[in-house]
Amino acid sequence: MKHLLHAAILALGSLALPAASLAQEPAERWPLAVHGDSGPHDFRVEVADEPAERSRGLMGREHLAADAGMLFLYPDDQAGGSGFWMYRTLIPLDIAFIDGQGRIVSTHTMQPCGSGDPADCAVTRPGVSYRAALEVNAGTFEALDIEVGNCVSWPGAESRCD
Repeated sequence: MKHLLHAAILALGSLALPAASLAQEPAERWPLAVHGDSGPHDFRVEVADEPAERSRGLMGREHLAADAGMLFLYPDDQAGGSGFWMYRTLIPLDIAFIDGQGRIVSTHTMQPCGSGDPADCAVTRPGVSYRAALEVNAGTFEALDIEVGNCVSWPGAESRCD
């Protein structure tokens, strides 16, 4: 119970922080590749595998390198009705929802939410269950022909990219 309360306080506390303090980066960066008809596309992604990291995401960032992104990892499948929002996120992003086999099951482009009220920010939902999500600069998926069905691999992934 104490751990749940602590997590709730951390999550709520991050909403009150100035944008500059939200821009902390996770310590880990992993190589990630998206495999499809247009060849493998390599990225160097920050890993958000803890609840506080996933809650913070890319909030407060003013720039993201062309080959950078954030990989959100979950220990269990997430329902298709759960999703991502762009509250306090300053740059437009593409998002790919990835299933437990490493296949992209849904992609979207998300625009920043300028509201100071998180309730005003749209939530992007994949409509199907997912185990991970990849965020990169908006327009990247179209430019690289990354699409539903492509396979994503990273260290320790159970993906079956051929």
